[in-house]
Amino acid sequence: MLAQYTLLSRGFQNVKRNSQIIGFQIMVRMPYYQGIIIPKLGTYEVAVDGEKFGIDKILFTVGGGTYTFEETAYATDVRWEYTDPMILTILKPGGLKPGTHDVSVAQRIRPSYGSRVEGPARPFSRKITLVI
Repeated sequence: MLAQYTLLSRGFQNVKRNSQIIGFQIMVRMPYYQGIIIPKLGTYEVAVDGEKFGIDKILFTVGGGTYTFEETAYATDVRWEYTDPMILTILKPGGLKPGTHDVSVAQRIRPSYGSRVEGPARPFSRKITLVI
């Protein structure tokens, strides 16, 4: 799937909690041809302008709930459908400055028909503009 269909430009914004910017959000779509239950999520890595954020800095919002990576293992009733975007909240105090950023997401999922081994990383990159 092409980057513009997997890594969406809409929804790219800073996130506030208690009047403090705690990070930023991006939206991604499933890189796999069918939906999965979220315990099938593998590792994720987000990079913005060369700064990398691992799964310990990412919250996953899908199916009406928000989860840490560890919590996704127990959300066996939550499904991420092929056509539905997932919101990734990246915890970065102060967020990002307005302007155009190089954004890259490497996703790994565990295919429903395979073993516990994750599929290959599927990196997607594009320039996205953050507007305040």
